[in-house]
Amino acid sequence: MTQRLLDILVSSFPRLVLYCVQVTIPLTVCIYILSLVLGFLLALIQIQKIPVLKQLARVYVWMFRGTPLIVQMYIIFFGLPSLGITLDAFPSAVIAFSLNYAAYMSETIRAAIQSVPEGQWEAGYMIGLSSGQIMLRVILPQAARVAFPTLFSTLIGLTKDSSLAASITVVEMFKAAQQIASRTFEPFALYCEAAFVYLMLNTVLTLLQSVLEKQLAWKQPKPQNTPKQLEKEPACYVQNQ
Repeated sequence: MTQRLLDILVSSFPRLVLYCVQVTIPLTVCIYILSLVLGFLLALIQIQKIPVLKQLARVYVWMFRGTPLIVQMYIIFFGLPSLGITLDAFPSAVIAFSLNYAAYMSETIRAAIQSVPEGQWEAGYMIGLSSGQIMLRVILPQAARVAFPTLFSTLIGLTKDSSLAASITVVEMFKAAQQIASRTFEPFALYCEAAFVYLMLNTVLTLLQSVLEKQLAWKQPKPQNTPKQLEKEPACYVQNQ
């Protein structure tokens, strides 16, 4: 590695980290929150017994899962101006990503909710809870444990996919690496450096996921009595003569 290349990497690294903190992370957080909320609403619609709304939700999922994300971004950022609707690059990316990821999240959440046994609903009605109370207090806490690993993995994937926003001129970390590479003529080194920052960010998220999964894991109760313990205990019952 030449001294010039080393100087470029050392000087560009803080800038890449800065764009990661100022643009990439906020972009990812905004998209994730919006797509999670929209995905949750879509999931609720799909499990309700309202045929029209259920079909509309299914069409939405079918359409956004069946078309490329980058095409959806181009339609919003480059296509809508022809209809008189002009949006800046950042909100265009947020809207496109949120609509796309919501379709995937809705299926994860729907499957998690439907994995909870029907008996949980019946038990809730037996103790006088309403449908909304059963959903909030009984169904969702159990479904959250099931959906959490997939939803958090989606966050990790979104962190990487956010680099696609550079295609519609959002100056996030990857776009900053492109700009530096165009001036220094060192694309290989700069893109590898950007990949390293993504790797470090996702490593932190992966470790966080592992910790949270352990916190949310079902805790099996410890057995109170073992066969050996029962042998030592006095008899509780006297057989009838």
